[in-house]
Amino acid sequence: MNLFAKPPLAVVIDLDDTLYPQSTYLYGASRAVGRAGAAAGLDQVRLSRAVRRQLVAGSDRGGTIDRALAAYGIGPDLAADLIPTLVAAFTTYRPRRLPSYPGARDALAAISARYPVACLTDGNPAIQRAKLAATGLADAFATIVITDELGGRTLRKPHPEGLRQVAETLGVPPSDLVVIGDRPGKDMAVAAALGARSIRVRTGEYADAPDEPPATACAPDLAAAATLLGA
Repeated sequence: MNLFAKPPLAVVIDLDDTLYPQSTYLYGASRAVGRAGAAAGLDQVRLSRAVRRQLVAGSDRGGTIDRALAAYGIGPDLAADLIPTLVAAFTTYRPRRLPSYPGARDALAAISARYPVACLTDGNPAIQRAKLAATGLADAFATIVITDELGGRTLRKPHPEGLRQVAETLGVPPSDLVVIGDRPGKDMAVAAALGARSIRVRTGEYADAPDEPPATACAPDLAAAATLLGA
């Protein structure tokens, strides 16, 4: 049987590393931290690089600034004084523009012309909304759910509450959703938790991560995922 012989009633799309390369945002945010550090007497370039190295090691591990300062050689007492300012520089960074992946804009338009489309994303709400604004893609979505707005970090994917909220808002049973995302441990896992189907795109930081849990289908990028959906 064809994977999508029964078309979904709606599509849910992740943001970071699915629609645009998150590395572009993180590069700009690390530079913002470097500038804030320079105002406190630190070397701007060296601090920016230290932050980027920590982000490359895992962008959602938490404690990025703490580890970057330790790698820079800052002792705990001085670090405690610097961290609030540097964290604020990171979280208030607002890019003017973020480039979407090649073909992603047209693919999103094609999908949204055929299905109601939601964005389901984790993270600081102000940061995630700034990213959406900078991509210029926000208007393509019928609804946007940022899991941290539902109850903080504990409700981030693969917790099912965000996807449940999407289904309720769109008036669609979770089993009739298709989730498109780049991270098996988050996007595919949250789909599986509610009986939705999923398409994994192999883009971004987790492109080579194991298929655990497996997706219903895999595609190299959002444009190919749109083709799978008949868009």
